[in-house]
Amino acid sequence: MNAIRTLFTLLLAAAVLAACATRVERIGVEEVRDLSGEWNDTDSRLVAEEMVSDVLSRPWLTEFQQRTGRRPAVIVGTIRNLSHEHINVTTFINDIERELINSGKVDFVAAPHERGELRAERKDQELNASEETRKPMGQELGADFMLQGDISTIIDREGKRQVRYYQVDLTLIDLATNRKVWIGQKKIKKYVVGKSVRP
Repeated sequence: MNAIRTLFTLLLAAAVLAACATRVERIGVEEVRDLSGEWNDTDSRLVAEEMVSDVLSRPWLTEFQQRTGRRPAVIVGTIRNLSHEHINVTTFINDIERELINSGKVDFVAAPHERGELRAERKDQELNASEETRKPMGQELGADFMLQGDISTIIDREGKRQVRYYQVDLTLIDLATNRKVWIGQKKIKKYVVGKSVRP
């Protein structure tokens, strides 16, 4: 009888452990799966695509090209996370940069942390690279416009239900004049229900 109880206990413990085992499933990067209701990779990509499509369809771009005869050089400045949750702003900035560069309508200037490494490499080339392959200092492309913005949230919660509202505001500013040439806004609203819902 004791042997049967021991066997039953072991089988029960094995079943519990098997139920708690981690399961991994690979899914397509374009597939949408909202698990928590929080900001995710799909939100980042879709907002970046829509905002860039909007900014490139506005009059500032044609006006600049007619005035100068070239494509504008753009840099992304600070995009602040003012939301209630941790949002990887770097991923969002990378999504924006990719969309802008791949549009072929603007030139893109390296960010400050990237420029530091590039300048150090050029300085090293002055001492160590051959004259034919050396890249000279002072030839950088200056940005014409800077893109800045923020991500904000409003959370409305009651019991196990929650509405998560996200608002992304971006502004494109002429670096020479500080004139705002474009203001874009994208809103996302999610209704989340479940016992794990958190503020």
